[in-house]
Amino acid sequence: MNDKIKKINLNHSFIFFLIINIYSVLSFKLNNFNISVILCLVLILTIGISHGSLDHIKGKKLLISFNIKKTYLLYPIYILVSVLVIAIWILLPSITLITFLFIASFHFGKEDTQFLINDKSYFTQILYFFKGFLIILAPLYFHFQETIEIFKLLLIDNEFFYVSLNFIETNKLIQIGIVCSTLSSIFLFLKKFEIKKFTIFLDYFSILILNYFLSPLVAFTVYFCFLHSIRHSIALSFELDQNDFTNGLGLFIKKALPLTIITCIFSIIALYLLNDSHNLDSAILKIIFIGLASLTFPHILLEYFLEKNE
Repeated sequence: MNDKIKKINLNHSFIFFLIINIYSVLSFKLNNFNISVILCLVLILTIGISHGSLDHIKGKKLLISFNIKKTYLLYPIYILVSVLVIAIWILLPSITLITFLFIASFHFGKEDTQFLINDKSYFTQILYFFKGFLIILAPLYFHFQETIEIFKLLLIDNEFFYVSLNFIETNKLIQIGIVCSTLSSIFLFLKKFEIKKFTIFLDYFSILILNYFLSPLVAFTVYFCFLHSIRHSIALSFELDQNDFTNGLGLFIKKALPLTIITCIFSIIALYLLNDSHNLDSAILKIIFIGLASLTFPHILLEYFLEKNE
């Protein structure tokens, strides 16, 4: 099964690499050939969010493993963690954002690579972090001011935060971080080398190309929806049916649909409420990033406890 996943993900990465090269060049040559903020939200709420929509199934499995029979407790716990993240973001936006970016870096690096690596050492975990850190560093390197403007829209008004970012940019620390990310990809690629590991470099160059040609929001949306989320959905489809991927994919879509719809409904309600005090683009950015943070923390916690329990 693992070889099948590796082959599918290699093909997926190759197709993604070709498509984003064509799309990026077109968007660069044609100024209006771009994705609107509204379309970014729609893509993230459907394709992006859906890859975490089986958390209720995983959560029930985790509770049962701890001999907790009241599996319905999962829902209030999950919602409570999400609401808590939003509350902490409102109270301590700078700290929460930094924490989210570091956790997301590790999550992206691990989820996009672990199907290739049969190693759970601390060194490999560090490599995962630096590999995923490219998702955060690339927009800062290619579109520093535009990324700063997004941070400001996310309630970040701490002057020390921006002074620190300017210090990081001035002293070439972003470039050093990208070099570390590059080295981590090389280490992961060479570790027990096999041809399917070219997935790592296809993803690496895809992320750089996306962020060079596209705005930070659009680059992140394309990566998150069409690389990260689809890859995770492929793995989940295999888990549901190891013998028939097509059937597994169908089962995944059916099981993911309810929570995806619920998330969309809550996001639309939040957009309606925020639109009274913010312009539409600002409201959408808050929903995308603060909303993703509120879902990412419980999602990662669940994955962590499941892995530890296994």
